[in-house]
Amino acid sequence: MKDLLYIIKPEDKIKDKLSALLLDHPEIQFVSLIAVDFGNNHTDEKVPVSQLLDDVDGFLKNGIQTDGSSVYLPEIATINNAKVDLIPDLTANWIVDYNFSNLNEDGKPVGTLLIPAFLIHDDKEVCSRSVLKNAVSNFKTEIIALFTDYPELLEEYPAISKADDIDDVVLTSATELEFWVKTPDTKTDIEKLAASQNLKEQYWKRTYGQVRTSLEQSLEMLECYGYEPEMGHKEVGGVASKLAGTNVFTHVMEQLEIDWKYDKTLLAADKELIAKNIIKDVFEKNGLSVTFQAKPLEGVAGSGEHHHIGAAVVLKNGKTVNLFTPKVMKENFMSKIGYGVLMGLLKNYEVINPFVSSTNDSLNRLKPGFEAPVCIVSSLGHSPEVPSRNRTVLAGLVRDINNPYATRFELRAPNPNSNTYLLLAAVCQAGLDGIKANLNSKLSLKEIEAGFNKACGEDHYYFDKDRAYRSEEDVFEDFTAEERDSMFGIPPKTVYENLVAFDKYTDKVALLTSNDVFTPKIISSYRSFMLSEWSIELKERLIPTNINTIRRFKKLHGNDEISDLDIVNWEKIKSLKTYLMKDSLSAKSLFTRIREALDANDFQLASDLQIEMNNSMTLLTKLYLDYKRNLIIIE
Repeated sequence: MKDLLYIIKPEDKIKDKLSALLLDHPEIQFVSLIAVDFGNNHTDEKVPVSQLLDDVDGFLKNGIQTDGSSVYLPEIATINNAKVDLIPDLTANWIVDYNFSNLNEDGKPVGTLLIPAFLIHDDKEVCSRSVLKNAVSNFKTEIIALFTDYPELLEEYPAISKADDIDDVVLTSATELEFWVKTPDTKTDIEKLAASQNLKEQYWKRTYGQVRTSLEQSLEMLECYGYEPEMGHKEVGGVASKLAGTNVFTHVMEQLEIDWKYDKTLLAADKELIAKNIIKDVFEKNGLSVTFQAKPLEGVAGSGEHHHIGAAVVLKNGKTVNLFTPKVMKENFMSKIGYGVLMGLLKNYEVINPFVSSTNDSLNRLKPGFEAPVCIVSSLGHSPEVPSRNRTVLAGLVRDINNPYATRFELRAPNPNSNTYLLLAAVCQAGLDGIKANLNSKLSLKEIEAGFNKACGEDHYYFDKDRAYRSEEDVFEDFTAEERDSMFGIPPKTVYENLVAFDKYTDKVALLTSNDVFTPKIISSYRSFMLSEWSIELKERLIPTNINTIRRFKKLHGNDEISDLDIVNWEKIKSLKTYLMKDSLSAKSLFTRIREALDANDFQLASDLQIEMNNSMTLLTKLYLDYKRNLIIIE
């Protein structure tokens, strides 16, 4: 399908060219404006392309209106003030989404023109995309001002002689999308998956059958849309499938990753959003289901989506200068600006984390082990000349001694369902805070680097005294849990514990709202959104799922060939099952107490009980596996 139109280029977004392009491609029959609310849900509506062609200028200026039922903006678009406008973003990449199951009379798939858009309520932008747009604009303005206010900063960048040389400031991002695929109705065998993972049987191995076909077709499709894919490969999770026919396999259960080239930050966030739909469509066309959950399977590796973050200036002479790269790469890890962004991220991560990990699923992944980045700590490498990659930290420096353009940070905590727009906006705001602290300190680059290595308990001009922020060790193997909590802070265990940071760290929230990038109303709306999602999911999904699990843990032994250990094991299981889900006249189960706490809006109690529930379910699963392994005869 090489003759299909996949991308609308910037120069084609004027009335006459756009009209001619759409008329030349009658297979494009619909238009859809993609706006993203604070819950990372995006809109998708089928507007006949004729409505755009009837009034191109009017459509591009005014977009479409909705009563707010298609988006959820708590405390903003209320039921008695629900009008929301979707306004096209003329600077974004527009792509055509084809339905290969619906062919027109010429045999071509029907297409929908996808146009990223902004949500407008009461003449204010109120969506995830607008927050990131404003953050990028604010970063550019502030960086140019800093080069003017701190002329000594020019000494770090020989290519820049004066602030007026700067034509643009460019924030760049890239994501690494991990996901699980399987044949529908395949039953999960956690023990086999865990054993395969520990034996490293699947890591970066060759793909087969419909998985290989889907992976290759996904890369081809992303290429059509201008993503410049870099790699597709198997990840650590998975088990071998079974051959059922010529190049057809059953019992597929594998973890994969697909990467593509970085882009300007807002465009990169749009790409990540749309790529998931492209990949899902391709795999499902080949009979495979896809999940972008962070932790779809307990006991085996979850799916992350590491975010790479960079910053550069484009000079009026056309040259690009990486702001994170130091003048002498063999002597320093990065520049003052580079250290500032990383320091701002680490110091203020408590108010960034609610945008990174806002669901029960995301926090299920972020537990010690499985290389999960739960500690607020970073890694730079063992020396400037020998870069290294520590996969146990929250954020790591990525650099190539021979390529000054490659210097960037990798934030390892996000997952495929993280809100890329809001988390990158928060990183921008926090990074500016760190940059200003470094410049105000008047310290040399060597002194800043020495301070970055501070131990827990040492004073610092910016960092908290009772924290450490760098570790080149394996933070899970080389430190105890108590040491990690003491040096790097105690990670949140529930969504509620994460959201409470907005109330606890008001000074850090203030930097998010600087220059109205995040407004107090936006943060309040986001908090209400995620609190509601957490509460409903806990009550209506997690507890019922746990009940179903408990009901599957049935007595398997009879009276023959059992030991006293089998009887003891079963009694422990039965007692824990009763404690978790069965009420009596004298006592309420743990599940009932969680429901009642949520109904009473006692979220702190519900959060504490959820932690107890999670620990109890993990224990129950272990007890049942131990009980089952010891049985010779299962009735």
